[in-house]
Amino acid sequence: MESLKHIAPNKIEGESFTIIDREFHAQTGLDPAEIDFDQYQVIRRVIHATGDFGFAKQLVFHDEAIGAAINAIKSGRDIYIDVTMGASGISKSILGSFGGKVRCHINDPEIADKAKKEGKTRTETALGKISSTDVGIIAVGNAPTALIAAMQMIENKMLKPALIVGVPVGFVNAEESKDILLSKSYPFITNKGRKGGSPVAVAIINALLRITKQSV
Repeated sequence: MESLKHIAPNKIEGESFTIIDREFHAQTGLDPAEIDFDQYQVIRRVIHATGDFGFAKQLVFHDEAIGAAINAIKSGRDIYIDVTMGASGISKSILGSFGGKVRCHINDPEIADKAKKEGKTRTETALGKISSTDVGIIAVGNAPTALIAAMQMIENKMLKPALIVGVPVGFVNAEESKDILLSKSYPFITNKGRKGGSPVAVAIINALLRITKQSV
């Protein structure tokens, strides 16, 4: 029978990252030293959030993704995320220290009725509220429809974010929407396949916030 580890609450996260670093090569076949340092910080935080080393090979970074995120955060631009569960997990204190705030409009009073009338999901309908705003990062972890809508709004010049984090989970258009994002020329972070979810989106955003904080 396995014996439980006795670790002080304030040391659990640090111990988790120590275990991830120790097991990373054996679990993935990849050498952390050969991965871009900042990308590795994102990867390990996603692994920490999911317990899934598979993301080490599934996450895909546009060459300008990290730099674009740092510039957007430092400039005080807001971060939009598709669902409230994700919004609650983003480090508002770090983002707020740069002047930005977390935005999510899925539960705004008028969204449900508008979505029903237009035959759309609430997540894609809610995105309309940030049209022509200066949102710096859009993160989608739940709904492929929101990712598709975000990409369409960018194409129609209704949005100009610095970065799209597109990691929706599911079986209907999740993988396909991410494949479309992979073809875009603007900065993105996504993953291949059906896996994803709000915990993944939040982990990516929080890693980017901490990278930005460390860069100051």
